[in-house]
Amino acid sequence: MRQSAAFALTLTTAIGVSLPVMAQERSFDFALRGGIAAVPSYPGSDEYEAAPDIGFTFGALKWGGRSFGNGAGNLPDNGLAFRGAFKFVGERDDDDNPELAGLEDIDAAVELGFGVIYRETNWQAFGEVRQGFGGHEGVTGTLGADVIFRPSDRWTITAGPRVNLGNADYASTYFGVSAAEAAASSFGAYDADGGVLGAGFEVEGIYRINRLWGVESTLSYERLQNSAADSPITQAGSEDQWRISIGLSRAFTLNF
Repeated sequence: MRQSAAFALTLTTAIGVSLPVMAQERSFDFALRGGIAAVPSYPGSDEYEAAPDIGFTFGALKWGGRSFGNGAGNLPDNGLAFRGAFKFVGERDDDDNPELAGLEDIDAAVELGFGVIYRETNWQAFGEVRQGFGGHEGVTGTLGADVIFRPSDRWTITAGPRVNLGNADYASTYFGVSAAEAAASSFGAYDADGGVLGAGFEVEGIYRINRLWGVESTLSYERLQNSAADSPITQAGSEDQWRISIGLSRAFTLNF
C-alpha cells in the first residue's frame, strides 16, 4: 500500500509539473492590421471611397515538439510554405451610388482561405484560394509573384504582377445583371462567367518599428478582364481599378 501510494504521488507530481511545460510548447503567433484605404466604390466603379484596411498574417504555430513559421515580424524561411488568405470586400449600395438604382444591394463580404507560397531571398511566387461569406458566396483566387527588396533591417518592399480569378457565383454577384434588375435599371441583362477577372500589379512596403509593431502600405492596380470587363456595370464605370492603403500591424502570441 505504501509503495502504491508513493508511486501514485510521484506520478501525480510528474504530471502536474509536465502540464505547464507542455502548455508552454503550444502557441499560435499572428499579426493583425488595421488602417484606411482608398478603393473603388464597388467592383467596376470609376469612383473611389475611404474604406477600412483589415489584414491577418500567420506568424507561427508551435505544438509539442513541432513548429511552423518563424513568427510575425521575422524573416520567413526560404522554400515552400502554407499560409492563410483573407480579403474584405465592401458593400454595394445604390443609396451611395445612385447610378446603380434598380440593382440589388450587396452586403459586405469576408473571404477566407489558404495559400501556398515559395520563397527565395530576393523573390517569391504564390497562389491562394478564398471562400466568400456574407455579400457573396463565391470562390475567388489570386496568383502572384514578387521581387523582394530589403534596403535595411527594418524595411521590406515587394513588387510584382497579380492575376485575380473568380467563379461564376462571384462574377454574377458583382458583374451580372438579372432580367428583373435590367427591367428596373438602366443596365441591360448580362450573364457573367467565372475565370480570370482581372490582372495587374501590387507594390507593398513594410516598416518594422519593433518585433511587435509595423507600418504596412500597399499600392495596387487591376485591369478588369473578360466577363468583368464586358459587364455593363463596368462599361458605365471603369476597367481600371486602383487601391492604396496604409495600416498599423501588431503581432500577438497565444499560448494554450
